[in-house]
This record gives sequence, structure tokens and C-alpha cells, in this order.
Amino acid sequence: MATSKCTRLTGDLSRRFLASVDTVLFDCDGVLWRGDEAVPGAAELVTGLRKSGKRVFYLTNNSTKTRAMYADKLGRLGFGAEPGEVFGTAYCTARYLRDVARLRGKVYLIGGTALSQELEAAGIPHVGSGPEPVTGGMKEWAALVKEPDVRAVVVGFDEHFSYMKLTRSLQYLQDPDCLFIATNTDTRLPLEGGRSIPGTGCLVRAVETAAHRKAQVIGKPNSFLYDCVVSECGLDPERTVMVGDRLDTDIQMGSTCRIRTLLTLTGFSSLEDAKSYQESGNLSMVPDFYVDSVADLLPALSSADQ
Repeated sequence: MATSKCTRLTGDLSRRFLASVDTVLFDCDGVLWRGDEAVPGAAELVTGLRKSGKRVFYLTNNSTKTRAMYADKLGRLGFGAEPGEVFGTAYCTARYLRDVARLRGKVYLIGGTALSQELEAAGIPHVGSGPEPVTGGMKEWAALVKEPDVRAVVVGFDEHFSYMKLTRSLQYLQDPDCLFIATNTDTRLPLEGGRSIPGTGCLVRAVETAAHRKAQVIGKPNSFLYDCVVSECGLDPERTVMVGDRLDTDIQMGSTCRIRTLLTLTGFSSLEDAKSYQESGNLSMVPDFYVDSVADLLPALSSADQ
């Protein structure tokens, strides 16, 4: 399908597009749902894609849920999914540490229960999860006793993030051999009603600033989530599309991995954002196609089945 960048999918073009796709990679927050409310028509689309023989996977930067937790949420909202179809940063971070970094030692974790559970499932010992109250003063903070055998600091979403955790992470990261891993760098999490809350990227920036180091990022726009899908499930990149709501994560990852991209306007990025990148020549953050909502593809899917 030879088309120009940032083309609206409608009518016959939508039908031809769906016919050219075997595998659909969906971001979740802002694409299929906002907070705990499904985007109207999104579940019907995913069900229709599966019925038409297409494979569906879910790629999310959100580290607050395990694969099983995401499968449960997908089921509650009407999508349906097996844990093995979910590739989130909690799971993929654990897989990276085990299979790529081959970590021999412990992780100091700034992150929630899901990330802790995925590390445990991968056999990776870790410390630091949960709240850490402030004790003592500056001299005591600078002299905190480090846990032995910590060889990596991992930063994910952590509602208990604190000055004490920031201080402790700095102590570990002063060792240049200590790995510094971030699940993702999204600065905001979109919720229903147009609201948002600070995202993991805010915590990562704080640790990077204190440590004078840059984290290695597992999530989008880096390719590791996509690489995990390829290695575990296989796919044909020429017949695969990445569907997302963020230009700087979903669309840029698709561009990096050389697969087609589809922007939905139900989440973070706007069409004006995409056009601005297009005018500036930054095409890695310009989608191949866009729709107002993924539900806009329902008529084309229905007509293709007739």
C-alpha cells in the first residue's frame, strides 16, 4: 500500500489496509481504554479482527500490571486476551535482566507490586519495593547502608517514590558497573474525562538527575517490546501495524522497527502534533495513517467479512 504519511483511513482505503495486515500491535491506555473506561467500539473491533483471522498483541509501557493482570483487565472491558499476548514493561524488564543482561545479583527496585511480581517470576532477587519512610538527617542519608549484591537499579511507576528512595538509588548508581534500567519514560498517564497523572518518566528524570546517568529504557519508543513479540510469537513486519496514541512512543517505535503505524486521536497526541512533525521533517514521529478512534475501522472490517 503506497500512500503518503499521515493519511486518514476511511472507506476503501480502510478495507485495503485491513486486507494487508495479519498482525495488529495495540497500545492500551488512550487507544483501547482511558482509565477504566473502554473506548466505545474498541472491544468490538478487536473481536472482529480476531474473527477475521488476524493476530492481536498488546504492547504497553505501563508497568503497574503483570501480564496476567492486563489479561484480566482486557477481559473485564470486553477485549479478551491471554497473558502470552501481553507485552508490558514489567514483564519485558524482567526478561531483559534475565535473558539479555544475564544479571547476577539483586535489583534495587523503584516500582510497584506488578514489577516486583514479574521480577520474582523471572527468578530475579530484588529489594526496595514498598514505602520507605524518612529517618534521620542529611548525614544519615548520605551514609545509608547499601544492600549487598545489588547490581542494578530499576525504575518503574512507584506510588511510594520518595526522597529516601532517590537517595538510595544514587548510592547504588555511583558504582559505574551497576545497571540503570527504566521501564519507560512516559511523563503522563491519560485517564478518563481528559484527566492525567504524572507518569514514570517523572521518576526516571529525578533519578537520572541525581545520578548524573541516563537510564537504559525498556519500553517504547525503544524496540525491546517489539523484539519480545518477534522472538516469542513471530510475525511478518510487512504485514504488521502498530496502533497507538502517542507519537513519541508508539509511532516512533513503529518507525524504528520498520512497521506501519496508525495513530488514534483518543489519547495523548493530536493530529496537529503529527502535522507539525511532518512539516519539520521529523518523519519518525509521523504515523502512516490516523483515525479519530480505532472504532472507525469497524465499517471496513464488517464489509471485508461480507
